[in-house]
Amino acid sequence: MTMKPMTWLAGAAALLATTALVQAQDLAALEAAAKAEGMLTTIALPHSWCNYGEVIAGFKAKYPEITVNELNPDAGSADELEAVRANKGNTGPQAPDVLDVGLAFGPQAKAEGLLQPYKVSTWDEIPDDIKDPEGYWYADYYGVMSFMVNKDLVENTPTDWADLLKPEYAGQVALAGDPRASNQAILGVLAAGLAAGGAAGTESGEKGLEYFAEMNKNGNFVPVIGKAGTLAQGATPIVLAWDYNALTWRDDLNGNPPVEVVVPKTGVLAGVYVQAISAYAPHPNAAKLWMEYLYSDEGQNLWLKGYCHPARFNAMAAAGKLPQELVDALPPAEAYEAAYFPTLEEQDANKAAVTGGWDAVVGANVQ
Repeated sequence: MTMKPMTWLAGAAALLATTALVQAQDLAALEAAAKAEGMLTTIALPHSWCNYGEVIAGFKAKYPEITVNELNPDAGSADELEAVRANKGNTGPQAPDVLDVGLAFGPQAKAEGLLQPYKVSTWDEIPDDIKDPEGYWYADYYGVMSFMVNKDLVENTPTDWADLLKPEYAGQVALAGDPRASNQAILGVLAAGLAAGGAAGTESGEKGLEYFAEMNKNGNFVPVIGKAGTLAQGATPIVLAWDYNALTWRDDLNGNPPVEVVVPKTGVLAGVYVQAISAYAPHPNAAKLWMEYLYSDEGQNLWLKGYCHPARFNAMAAAGKLPQELVDALPPAEAYEAAYFPTLEEQDANKAAVTGGWDAVVGANVQ
């Protein structure tokens, strides 16, 4: 028997309506359970990072019954995992419910049993190669490594990694994190290693360490964690950071000092971060509701407003759900076309090389 087109369409519409109804009912139940818990504990979410300040404010406005308890905004990915380990039996305010960590830290946390699975309702629009098939972790956003430059103090803006070794940049270059614990800094070393000709993985880590050892030896490297404040004060006139952080810091400084943000010509590295829920979350329903908010159209566009490419970027672009003015505010598309996305295996190998070798090879105590 051949089904008539209109009959098939009617059946499909009814199925979609039923599915939407089930999702709405599930979300309503989740909202009720989360409100009953009354709290969500986050960690390592600086308000200037990927527009998290507005994201958190949006969640609070939508769910005023849920208090958002923010732990250690400046923590690194390794610190987040340690916070879960240290609070396994703790249901108090020091136990994080949710994590936002570098891609390489997701599988590590899953393997350690630190995460619990949850698939958001927009799961199918997150690319398969940047999510755990079982739902233990999933990509949230990405950007590319850039140079943030204080133009009051740096006359000639560096345009590539090799430039940063020149004598004119003595005492000026900093990483935006401790490369022994911060995903952003670890991948900064990977990017430098790529630019030096190393293949992504152990080789990029080793080449990157050699590069920073040379920078430290010639006096260009500053062992201070770079951020907007240190750049403005002149302690770190050049900061190596994700483009979305650098662009947000530039906006926050509002011309005082003037800032230039440059994506290097070589060693263009894309970094993906992932979300996850702690296996020991004291507020598991609030954690799931937080994930639903982050991966909703509203949450994804708030990240985009912070110069981040959200995980659902391609699907939302195809559906016409991305405000054009936010897309236009991003760096030129060519910067992303040249970007290299390291695999999980490559990131793991690089991370092991960098965290294991920084002290011995570079010898700079970043803090």
